[in-house]
Amino acid sequence: MRRASDERSPFLGVPSWRGRTAVAGALRTETVGGMVLLAAALATLIWANSPWSGSYVSVRDAHFVIGALGLDLSVGHWAADGLLTVFLLVAGIELKRELVAGELRTPAAAALPVVAAVCGMAVPAALAS
Repeated sequence: MRRASDERSPFLGVPSWRGRTAVAGALRTETVGGMVLLAAALATLIWANSPWSGSYVSVRDAHFVIGALGLDLSVGHWAADGLLTVFLLVAGIELKRELVAGELRTPAAAALPVVAAVCGMAVPAALAS
């Protein structure tokens, strides 16, 4: 008879089916994704303001070239332009889903978020000019 303690997997080996389904289920939740992004942002802030900030600047300013597309951008530009584009695409898809089939499908429920979004764009634009 084998015991569970006898079935040890190697470090970073293939986990059991139960372990894989638990990790897959956790990664599908929005909370885990938010915590990963928050941890990455916190680690980056600490790195950028530490004595090793020179290595952060050298990574940020490293260039990646995609010759076929004529792109020569630094990591900072890829993060600012590329990741922001992906973020806005996902945010737009989520907003459409909420307006069509979610909690904001009635005009009364959508009024406050719409007014807040308009003010969030109009007030900074008015202050900048």
